[in-house]
Amino acid sequence: MASSAATHTPMEKQQQHEVAVVGAGIAGLATAVGLRRVGLPSLVLEKSPELRAAGAALTLFPNAWRALEALGVAHKLIPLYHAIERSRVTDLSSGTTREVPFSRTNRGDSGIRSVHRKALLEALAEELEPGTIRFSSKITSIDQEGSSPLTALHLEDGSVIKAKVVIGCDGVHSVVARWLGLAEAIDSGRSAIRGLAVFPEGHELINAEALQYLGDGKRAGLVSLNSKELYFFITHTSTAAEKEMAAEDELSLIEVTENLAKDFPPEVQMAVRHLDPATVSWAPLLFRVPWNILLGRIHRGCVAVSGDAMHPMTPEIGQGGCAALEDAVVLARNLARARSTAHLAAGVEGYTRERRWRSAGVVAAAYLSGWVQQGGNAGAWRWAAKWFRRRIYYRYIHHWIVEAIREYDCGDLPPAE
Repeated sequence: MASSAATHTPMEKQQQHEVAVVGAGIAGLATAVGLRRVGLPSLVLEKSPELRAAGAALTLFPNAWRALEALGVAHKLIPLYHAIERSRVTDLSSGTTREVPFSRTNRGDSGIRSVHRKALLEALAEELEPGTIRFSSKITSIDQEGSSPLTALHLEDGSVIKAKVVIGCDGVHSVVARWLGLAEAIDSGRSAIRGLAVFPEGHELINAEALQYLGDGKRAGLVSLNSKELYFFITHTSTAAEKEMAAEDELSLIEVTENLAKDFPPEVQMAVRHLDPATVSWAPLLFRVPWNILLGRIHRGCVAVSGDAMHPMTPEIGQGGCAALEDAVVLARNLARARSTAHLAAGVEGYTRERRWRSAGVVAAAYLSGWVQQGGNAGAWRWAAKWFRRRIYYRYIHHWIVEAIREYDCGDLPPAE
């Protein structure tokens, strides 16, 4: 069980570790699992009192499943979720529907599957030794003392963690990214409501299909996790009123969702009526501009960022969690190589060099996809986005983006020494 890997034991005021991972989300846990598989011990510092499962579900593409195979976790999840074989995208303004098939390759492609976020986190946490994760550990400051090879992490409880390597996996508003000097993520002008629609008697959506509906400044989607649960989302152009209502309580958030869904087909409205309020979340869609990833400082010595701390992106091509899993494998492999020569900084640099262009490209593709599919953000650009979507994007670009993403292979991990 995840709890066995997440034991909170009393700590001395000051401790030293080989690697400190900041954040116990997908990126942080995957990083810790990758490091353990190559024989590098780590401590994961999580500010929350328990594993966070916000987001309800996420869709994992073949590139993510390859990473999970390298981490030794894929076999736990694949039997629980069926593969999605195609997507049907309906443009509500024109009434046309495009079918986007998800063909499989011949190299052990596990397909595209939507999974419960909590199940993924628990599967990763189960791979860690007891005591690896320290909860309720909020970082207040970071410093490097002179020529010391150690980085000090000062925690809210007064303790200090010193580590040879620090990896910030602490999300969009990363403390580590801010310390490195990375520019803050910016608002895309769009927001998303996500949750699980639960049908105790079973839903009627074909399990192998994902449905998307493109409206005027809005996009809705339904993806089956199993015979009784659908992953539901609506992305929309942000407004101040919706932000205020969504931030109030679960009931207000459901009201916002019902209002946004009224222009979509009956199956979307049916899903809203079956939403589990405890799983519903609203958030603005933030991203780091690609040139900040390419030119910004994503590492300094033995300190680096991973996951959303490095490359926050909009969700339109479903790559946020997938890219974080890729990061974990690439980082562990580079640190394993560097450890053998006692040059951990070279390993961190190798990791960031390998991930910069890939990450920047995926962020750019996600933003373009969202802007086009949602019809632009507002005003005069909306007609141009719609024209581009109908004439160019789905004919020539979308398939290329999907295939380029799914074909990527982050590689394997070397055996522990």
